[in-house]
Amino acid sequence: MLKVGLTGGIASGKTAVSSRFSRLGVPVIDTDIISRELVEPGKPALRQIADQLGREFIAADGRLDRPALRRHIFSHPEARTILEGILHPAIRREVERRLAETTDAPYAIVVIPLLVENRLQDMVDRILLVDTPEELQIERVCQRDDITQNEAEKILLAQATRNERLKAADDLIDNRGDFSDLDNQVKALHDHYLSLADPGTRKG
Repeated sequence: MLKVGLTGGIASGKTAVSSRFSRLGVPVIDTDIISRELVEPGKPALRQIADQLGREFIAADGRLDRPALRRHIFSHPEARTILEGILHPAIRREVERRLAETTDAPYAIVVIPLLVENRLQDMVDRILLVDTPEELQIERVCQRDDITQNEAEKILLAQATRNERLKAADDLIDNRGDFSDLDNQVKALHDHYLSLADPGTRKG
């Protein structure tokens, strides 16, 4: 089965794209969703976070205090390394498990927001980048998360640059247009991936 890694910077439109592939019947595995599931109360990863980073990141209800942890790792690179050491192997195992269970699809989309930053190219066969100009990303994330432009710019600086993602990408979706344009681009890539997964379906 062809594995397509879907990536892009913050507020680039990854969810809008992945949901359109899903509506076309394509299996979508989202590593952000997996990472949230892995730190639910009672899960081993949550206990490891408490043991290795501190119980102050566990809220009163026993859940991970995401905002507090996000602020901490943003200013403490060593804490980010510890967190990645806890989560990344577990995420990779879960992705592999779900892919192994997906046996009746020509291809699957694996959403990996930090694919380029974490050098996870080996997990997929192709990289699909949802590309958006940085000024539009900043505008969207400020509206979505109700943060300042300065805060949004700091988030972008912590991620791979647009050029770094473009260099890594095999395929591209330009998400500057409207929903109709997005639909057309996803449908064209869907046909392309079907042809790659099954050369016998190639036209012409």
